[in-house]
Amino acid sequence: DVQLQASGGGLVQPGGSLRLSCAVSGFTFDDHAIGWFRQAPGKEREAISCTSITGFSAYYADSTKGRFTVSRDNAENTVYLQMISLKPEDTAVYYCAADERYADYTGGQPTGWTYWGQGTLVTVSS
Repeated sequence: DVQLQASGGGLVQPGGSLRLSCAVSGFTFDDHAIGWFRQAPGKEREAISCTSITGFSAYYADSTKGRFTVSRDNAENTVYLQMISLKPEDTAVYYCAADERYADYTGGQPTGWTYWGQGTLVTVSS
């Protein structure tokens, strides 16, 4: 079975940091790009990033640029989202997704992802 499991969320104070993980199983991780997304209460889902099989990443949400960094560990079938200087507006459920169509991704914003995982809740509050 295909599984993408996002984890690492929790409650953090403003200015704090969290590292989310997206662990993948059930398909060839090395052949798939990984995307990160988030959805805040009452808002539409927002694309955060896309990371190719080589680890090239592009970041879409202006509000996260410079604060969020993605890294990929192909040996562990895991992609990480490192978040620093967190703000209350970063509160959301964070999701990861995978798609082999974007394996060689070099830019632009992908539309449509094949596999989605369950999200992990990040709450930024004092």
